[in-house]
Amino acid sequence: MDPLPPLRLLATFETVTRLGSMREAAARLNVTLPAVSQTLKALEEHAGADLFDRSTRPARLTDAGEILSRATREGLGQIAAALEDIRAMHGQEDRHVTLACTLGMATYWLMPRLPDFYAHHPEITVNVQAPPSDLPNLAPGIDIAVRYGTGGWREGRTHKLFDERVYPVGTPALIARLQAEGIGLDEARLIHVRSPHNQHWAGWEDYLRQSGITRTRLSGQSFNNYVQAAQAVLDGRGLMLGWRSISTRAVMDGALQAWPDATLDLGTAYFVTTASRLSNSAQCFLDWLTEQGDKEHQAQTDGTACAPHPA
Repeated sequence: MDPLPPLRLLATFETVTRLGSMREAAARLNVTLPAVSQTLKALEEHAGADLFDRSTRPARLTDAGEILSRATREGLGQIAAALEDIRAMHGQEDRHVTLACTLGMATYWLMPRLPDFYAHHPEITVNVQAPPSDLPNLAPGIDIAVRYGTGGWREGRTHKLFDERVYPVGTPALIARLQAEGIGLDEARLIHVRSPHNQHWAGWEDYLRQSGITRTRLSGQSFNNYVQAAQAVLDGRGLMLGWRSISTRAVMDGALQAWPDATLDLGTAYFVTTASRLSNSAQCFLDWLTEQGDKEHQAQTDGTACAPHPA
């Protein structure tokens, strides 16, 4: 048997592990779900081991699957880097940059700031991908990944973008009513962001535990991404956890209000992970992104609001 399976098997496997869903991988690859399943089975036969634990929903990678996932990501990444080098050698350096981050980060922090980048670099196009996972991978074709957590990622090069703070937010009218009625965080209606793909973000359980607040019930509406949850909050349905970097603009505009004296440092931050080799365009964008992160860090240090300014 050939030690290497057909490249299409590895490419399908990488897409499934990156997106965290066979169904979404099928849509991305423009094939049927059974075709993806058959491809993965063929790869498992070639490897001689199960790559997925199908007793869980969604299916999770086995230890063997984790090993192959890392190797595939790194191998395809090296191929992408080699092609980038070849294009650069022939004067065809790509003027596109592809960045992966969460939907909330893209919607509320990055996109409002991009006009400033385009004002200074109109020749560069930034493609933003928001995968379902709350921990975007530095997958083949991704130049830069912005991730939230405590760091410690091994692939590529990683540095801290800025520290993060978290606090409850709600509409001013809702917070005023709760306070007038003497209802605190131990009783207020909560809105949650919960999903099998969102396991690295702190939830209300973490916040209340570290704040020393005891609740008998944590029930409330749940959404699978931050943007949907934020809309429910704007509709006055309850309180949600707001991350300072992505809630600042709504607070400054008066659409949302932070619960008084409730900001908490969970020891987390946003990090930037990049491929080992970046094109000039990607490096230019990384420099700009780092500058924006420095401004955010300075604003949090000074205790002032940091929001994008018009270009």
